[in-house]
This record gives sequence, structure tokens and C-alpha cells, in this order.
Amino acid sequence: MDHNVSPSAPRRRMGRIVLLGLAILGMASAAFVVRRPLMMSAPMCVAGRWHGCFDTFNGVVLMTLVALPLAALVAWALAHRRRAVGVTSAWRMSLAEVGMVHGTVPFLWLTMMPGGGAGTVPARVSLVPLRDLVTMGTLGIIGNLLVFASLGFFAPMRFAALASVPRILALGAGCSVLVETAQYVLRLDRVSSVDDVLVNATGAVLAALASRRWWRTTAQAPSDRPRPVPAPAG
Repeated sequence: MDHNVSPSAPRRRMGRIVLLGLAILGMASAAFVVRRPLMMSAPMCVAGRWHGCFDTFNGVVLMTLVALPLAALVAWALAHRRRAVGVTSAWRMSLAEVGMVHGTVPFLWLTMMPGGGAGTVPARVSLVPLRDLVTMGTLGIIGNLLVFASLGFFAPMRFAALASVPRILALGAGCSVLVETAQYVLRLDRVSSVDDVLVNATGAVLAALASRRWWRTTAQAPSDRPRPVPAPAG
């Protein structure tokens, strides 16, 4: 018998299987809840039409869900390639990279989606902190918290230099400032608000705290280097 195998290894494996099952169940439940509004955009998306699919909230959410298998395939391919060359934590790195992109791009797309008066109404700016929180509403606040949540969750897992709460806060705030500036310059009929920056950055920090158990090990021992090959004996 191999006495070097940790007795907690089966428990860890079972815990990962349970977490994966819960994640799949949660995604399936969410898709079931929003199935009716998503199906409203399905004909336009299947027909490849821009209007009614990619310029609507339902259409973007639908295409994000449809692209999930492709994202999982890309993560598997990256992890397989890294494991072949001996990179440690290949799966964590690959999932983090794909998660950052797949979880952030759709929200950025929705954020940069122009309003009805885009290009005609003057750009609007709100620089008074906490003034716009009341008008956001619950859904608006939740949506702003999720804009950079995937970035905050996965970035410190992938990049050891970002594995700290202040740096994630700076990252979320900086990205949000860029988005608000783009909205103002492009005149998208949206209000460039300092409250959006605050809520977006808060969402990134909260997501980073949720993944802290994984990115703390990244900060202690960067894992993006291949394992050294032992020299042959003799």
C-alpha cells in the first residue's frame, strides 16, 4: 500500500465534485428561471440578426449561456497544453483566464450598449458620490456589482501581482473609470457616474474576497512556471 497518499485526498476530490455539481445545478436553475425572456430573443439570435439579439439584454445573456460549452472547451485545451509542458496549477490558471474573459465581456457589452438618444443628446456626468444610488434601484446595483465581479474573482488567481484587496480595488476602479469615460466620449445616452465606479469596484473586491482561499496560494508561490525536470541520477 502507498502510505504517502494523504487520507484527505478522497474528501477533497469529493468536495470538488459536490461544488461542481452545485455550480451546474445553480446554472441550470438560473437558466430555467429566465427561460421565457431568453427565448424571446432566440429567433433573432438563431437568424444571426444584430437587431433584437446583440442589442438587447436578453440576447446578450442568451448568447453568453450558449457560449459556455465553448468556454469550457477552451479552458480544457489550455489546461491540457500546460499540463503537457509541466506547468503547475494548469487547471486553475486556465479556468481563471477563461473566466475573466467570459464573465466580463458580456457585462461590458451591456454597459456600452447605446441608449435611444445616443449621438444626439449631450453627454451627462454625475460627480456627486452616493447621489445616484437611490435612482439605480436594486437591479441596477446588483448589475453594477457584477460588471467586474469575474475580473475580481479570477484575476488574483491568475496573476500573483494582483493578489491583494487594495490592488483589486484599484483594478476595478480603474477599469470602471475607463468605461465611464468611454460612455461620455462616445455619447451613448448614459450617465457617467462616480457611483458606478464605486459600485463596480466594490463588486470586484467582494468577488476577490470570495476566491481568496485560492489566490492566496498564488501570491505565496507563483505557479505559471513549468516544474523543473530532475536531473538523471548517475
